[in-house]
Amino acid sequence: MLGEYRITGRRASEIAAAIERGVGSGDLPPGHVLPPMRELAARLEVNPNTVAAAYRTLRERGVIETAGRRGSRVRDAPASTSRGSLRIEAPPGVRDLGTGNPDPELLPGLGPALAAAAAADAESRGLYGQAPVVPEFAAYARAALDADGVPAGPVAVTSGALDGIERVLAAHLRPGDTVAVEDPGWGSVLDLVPALGLRVAPVGVDDSGPLAAEVERVLRAGARALVVTCRAQNPTGASVDAPRARELRAVLARHPDVLLIEDDHGHAIVDLPLCPLAGVSDHWAFIRSAAKAYGPDLRVATLTGDVVTVDRVEGRQGLGPGWVSRLLQRAVLQLWTSGAVDTRTVARSYGDRRDALIQALAERGVGARGRSGMNVWVPVSDETGAVARLLHAGWAAAPGARFRLDTPQAVRLTVSPLAAADIGPLADAVAAAAGPARPVSYG
Repeated sequence: MLGEYRITGRRASEIAAAIERGVGSGDLPPGHVLPPMRELAARLEVNPNTVAAAYRTLRERGVIETAGRRGSRVRDAPASTSRGSLRIEAPPGVRDLGTGNPDPELLPGLGPALAAAAAADAESRGLYGQAPVVPEFAAYARAALDADGVPAGPVAVTSGALDGIERVLAAHLRPGDTVAVEDPGWGSVLDLVPALGLRVAPVGVDDSGPLAAEVERVLRAGARALVVTCRAQNPTGASVDAPRARELRAVLARHPDVLLIEDDHGHAIVDLPLCPLAGVSDHWAFIRSAAKAYGPDLRVATLTGDVVTVDRVEGRQGLGPGWVSRLLQRAVLQLWTSGAVDTRTVARSYGDRRDALIQALAERGVGARGRSGMNVWVPVSDETGAVARLLHAGWAAAPGARFRLDTPQAVRLTVSPLAAADIGPLADAVAAAAGPARPVSYG
């Protein structure tokens, strides 16, 4: 069973280290079945509890997995290449609709906010030992969450939404646990989950968010967490409405031990009402980032949740970066309180471009999705061919492979770089690219 590789050691740490060396060298490849604990204990002449402790350590590190009577085996290594690498670099003269960036013209200038933050910092220097969250930031953020119906909970700050999602998952789950994710969904989350040693369980999404029946199915199958995008879902633009929220809350009420993570991706760039799901599960987190409305480089996201979850997130954060810059927190607070972003104007700007493109595509016989936010999701028969044909026509699109697991092929178009005059030519190019490639005769 062990082939040429010999596991050694007398203590649990030594046994675990020997197995990990074998995994690292490739002598114990992914899927390799490890010997039963009692068998290995007899070979090494140690107590079976010692081997059990070694295996437990390896499971917690995500090196091995245990599947009941099928025993323990080396886990498949997470992909080393992120989905983000599946982007198309736009050469000179090609319009890039694949980045997912907001329209720079709709982002506020940061100079006044940073100056105000620096002035506030001059009065109270940001030093070690201070509270990780600026009290005024927490109070304003909590009031906004209250107004949107998000259940009461303490406020923490993370370096963007993905940082918050990672910290919450790590606070509750162990390697081998399963996480229900949207499909298609945010490619960074689809990368993050396996990188943490967790399993992915895809659930379908329509314009109203995750399908309740599919969420029920994966939770019944043992998923320990569910990640949901409330508004402006990336890449489809889905937004959870009131009827879907009721359905999903009913599902979660039947599985109160499931960890719920909600990402309000459309905060301050959509005018659709928020329909939060939190409040029916024991552990939950709600995250909203400043990236899309105020600037991706701010790296500030508000996180709230149940007391245990937020306490664990802040406790682990304290052992690493410590806190998110209080200077940046004050800058974001200044942007909020000064009304630097008019949500209705921003939502209308993205909505006009998004709706115009979807309508133009429909007139050309191409179905597309995009209920909210800045993206349009276009099903295609041949994803690689469609991306290539669009590139030849002067448009760079994001391949759907960045965002999907089991769902059909598609491309994502970000409307933020578009002007009204671009809609017709882009729709023509998409219509030509979306269908099957035309056969070429070499007779």
